[in-house]
Amino acid sequence: QVRIVESGGGSVEPGSSLRLSCTVSGINFKIYQMGWYRQAPGKQRELVANITSSGSTNYADSVKDRFTISRDNVWNRLRLQMNSLKVEDTAVYYCKVSSLPFWGRGTQVTVSS
Repeated sequence: QVRIVESGGGSVEPGSSLRLSCTVSGINFKIYQMGWYRQAPGKQRELVANITSSGSTNYADSVKDRFTISRDNVWNRLRLQMNSLKVEDTAVYYCKVSSLPFWGRGTQVTVSS
């Protein structure tokens, strides 16, 4: 059974940083491409960043140079370091195994002054 658990969200002011984590169990984590997605109120879920099994990364234009995705294949963990947060980054953030139809519950990130 695939289990995905996200953590690390919170409420912060613009310009702050947060680090999201996601632990995955039930799959051979290291062979899968992984991604972070987010969904803001009233908007569709969108890809934030993904990372291949070999560590190549891809970012949405809106987060380039501010967010960094990384993975730890020993602990089956995916991370998203978010710096210089903006109000428009407010959303529920989800971790996903790119090629599998499983989602976690997500973690809320709220950026406001």
